[in-house]
Amino acid sequence: MSNVSAAHRRRARLLLASMLVCASLEAQASFLSGDTLDTVAMYAAWFVILVVPIVAVGLFLAVHVLPEKIAEHRHHPQQGAIKTLCFLSLVFGGMLWPLAWLWAFTRPVGYRMAYGTEKHEHYFIEMGDRAARGELDALELEHLREELAEMSSRGVLPKAIRGLPAILAQARPKVPPAATAGAAAAVQSAGGVC
Repeated sequence: MSNVSAAHRRRARLLLASMLVCASLEAQASFLSGDTLDTVAMYAAWFVILVVPIVAVGLFLAVHVLPEKIAEHRHHPQQGAIKTLCFLSLVFGGMLWPLAWLWAFTRPVGYRMAYGTEKHEHYFIEMGDRAARGELDALELEHLREELAEMSSRGVLPKAIRGLPAILAQARPKVPPAATAGAAAAVQSAGGVC
């Protein structure tokens, strides 16, 4: 009799377990319910409708002007053309953008052969200002003088940098920090005041 009741109890437990499994509780797809769920959904929809497109367009434009910024940073002599290509790429749905990207990274060999340099005139204006302030070392100053001489031998310098050779003739290279410290130590050892 104990075997029968044990089997009976097992069946009863199995029946109870299957009833609990089959009895469905109310399912919740979200931790929010009612009006709270509607409110959060409304704000999420407005965020997706208003903010996401603005951020996407801003990001698209920021990436789209990268070739132009790279050309400016590298002092590419054809910056204006690269800038125009970036604008045209906007008009043509971005199809020209890879060309602008590649062009910004190329070294204009043909330009150097024709004009004696592969730098934009803004580079020479910037370097001339640095030379006038005494911020260029002797090597940089000599290289700039040679490059300007090469450019002037191929024709007339662009209007914006015609006065630069005169500025460079008066410019003096900066004194290295080690030389300054060595001169101060020599003066002190000689009994001078530094």
